[in-house]
Amino acid sequence: MSKRESKVLYFQKLSNYLETYKSIFIVNVDNVSSNQMHQIRHSLRGEGAVLMGKNTMVRRALKGMIGDHPEYEKLLNFVKGNIGFVFTNGDLKEVREKIVSNRVAAPARAGAVAPVDVVVPAGNTGMEPGKTSFFQALGIPTKIARGTIEIVSDVKLVTSGEKVGPSEAVLLNMLNISPFTYGMSVVQVYDDGSLFSADVLDVEEDELVGKLMAAIREVASISLAVGYPTIASVPHSVINGYKNLLAVSVASDYTFEGSEKIKEYIANPEAFAVAAPVAAASSDAPAAEDAPAEEEEEEDDDMGFGLFD
Repeated sequence: MSKRESKVLYFQKLSNYLETYKSIFIVNVDNVSSNQMHQIRHSLRGEGAVLMGKNTMVRRALKGMIGDHPEYEKLLNFVKGNIGFVFTNGDLKEVREKIVSNRVAAPARAGAVAPVDVVVPAGNTGMEPGKTSFFQALGIPTKIARGTIEIVSDVKLVTSGEKVGPSEAVLLNMLNISPFTYGMSVVQVYDDGSLFSADVLDVEEDELVGKLMAAIREVASISLAVGYPTIASVPHSVINGYKNLLAVSVASDYTFEGSEKIKEYIANPEAFAVAAPVAAASSDAPAAEDAPAEEEEEEDDDMGFGLFD
């Protein structure tokens, strides 16, 4: 197949995937082996498809589709570095888990950027004393124990985000420490025209509802303060209006069904004050009547004999 034919075939495949699937994971594939790629493709079988390609070819294909689908322009800003696409119509959380769960341990390589901090644990290394100077050069405290080098305390050898130095890489390999794990990582998620960070998938429904309610309260407060009615503020305006109407009714001779109870309470508060104790007394009456019966039962228990009879 010629180079031109392979490009045409790639454009067709990308176009078909974009029409077939509504969601896309833009993934970074730095340090991902071909065997890992095969395993990820296998785990996504029936749920999605993985598509890799040169960035220049991907950009050219997307630009050719922007005329009919302007929403694809959002993807162009992320077509950089070692990236690929995972297309799916499945549950985004489940598919993301399958994408990022396939990780393998790897030794530290000089010049590689550390994805995490690397700590060399304290303990016996099994190395001969002649290599003590190597540890001293890296600032690792050691002592000789039973003819071998022993690291006195834990030492952070590499900091996350920094490049691994040649000496650090050699030491980690000598200690048989493979501190890093590599696999696909999700850069961005495209879902039905929207583009967002993968962290959004970790937001729970309760948290979304809470933020929505907080926003509605803020809108209602601002609307009430400036006197501009909105759907959020209208219920509060109606309630406030009703309170004002009650206040006018109480202060005047005007009466309606809703204010009759309030006026009655203001006119005769003693009646309401007496009603509550009466109700409480009536509820306690049965318990008071039962008390003598319990005392009679206790008197019958001794059968008429005293303790020392």
